[in-house]
Amino acid sequence: MATTPHIVGWAHTPFGKLDALDTEQLFREVAGPAIASAGLTPADIDGVFVGHFNGGFVRQDFSGALAALAVPELRHVPAVRLENACATGSAAIWGALDALAAGRMRRVLVVGLEKMNTLPNAQIGEILLKASYVKEEGNTPGGFAGVFGNIASAYFERFGDQSDALASIAAKNHANGVNNPYAHMRRDLGFDFCRNPSDKNPFVAGPLKRSDCSLVSDGAAALVITNEPTSGAAQPAVRWRSHTQVNDFLPLNRRDPTKFVGAAMAWQRGLADANCALADLDFVETHDCFTVAELLEYEAMGLADHGQGARVILDGVSRKDGRLPVNPSGGLKSRGHPIGATGVSQHVMAAMQLSGSAGDMQIGSAARGAVFNMGGAAVANYLSILESTDGRVDRRSGAGA
Repeated sequence: MATTPHIVGWAHTPFGKLDALDTEQLFREVAGPAIASAGLTPADIDGVFVGHFNGGFVRQDFSGALAALAVPELRHVPAVRLENACATGSAAIWGALDALAAGRMRRVLVVGLEKMNTLPNAQIGEILLKASYVKEEGNTPGGFAGVFGNIASAYFERFGDQSDALASIAAKNHANGVNNPYAHMRRDLGFDFCRNPSDKNPFVAGPLKRSDCSLVSDGAAALVITNEPTSGAAQPAVRWRSHTQVNDFLPLNRRDPTKFVGAAMAWQRGLADANCALADLDFVETHDCFTVAELLEYEAMGLADHGQGARVILDGVSRKDGRLPVNPSGGLKSRGHPIGATGVSQHVMAAMQLSGSAGDMQIGSAARGAVFNMGGAAVANYLSILESTDGRVDRRSGAGA
């Protein structure tokens, strides 16, 4: 019999430079609180799925086994670590969803975490560049910023200077992040700062400035997912309407770098599986590792034709008061991007919106939303369409959830 997975509990650390917390402590900060918020005990958990990229940030690998150190009652519960570049957190969620769908498990804990601020910036960049096609892209100047700087340069060359749009995306996400208590940077930088190069905002790679790049962050987030809502949960459950993964070539020279084809396919399939359209969504949490990524994702989700993504932000469509708010949490740009935690964090942000518990980030009575998380330069593309379960009314259409 088909089941519908529900998010019934969650927890989230602040993101930032968390010198006082190691990986084990990050795990502990979210695992127990997430289980408690679901109205469950550790004895109710059938499996633990851990998203942790690592790649050399910390010496401790085998991080799935940290579950029992965080919550000793999980000592004999199956636990596994998954990795899929910047979509590592979503890979852990998908593993959990597969276990639920197979009937092997009924209640699972997903933890995404990363401790990145352990090495000099140059070494951090070298580790992140491992998520590119190293044979051809492994010596890209500027690391992964250089990869996306090349994407931005190719887009600018084909469609003209998009600096106003990129600065507007950065300014929007930083303004949104002011209201996010978990965000690494809670500062409204403003359009002028993001638009104009300066000593504090120099060019980093191609047309990308520092304000176009997500932050190097430490942090963790966790979800409890079940096949049915639980009694005693702190917040109303949030359910999936669809979840989709589409991959694409790893080498950028095998595809058009100005077009996220795999991401577009994920959106098309995910919306079709959910039996809904973009107009049915109240918000999107998307993967703005760099501002140019959000620009191309506007086109991938169908808000604009190829080459016209700038209109989405310049016309106000993706702003918090726009037709489809994108990254009301501040996105990776403001919230931070601890690699293994990001996909889980995005789902926590969406669950907060759909349960009406997002505080100053709240988008009205949001009834339905989407999460897009990608690994690499739109290589591993994950999309969740999520909806509330408490009968709230869609803020635009007036239709019940």
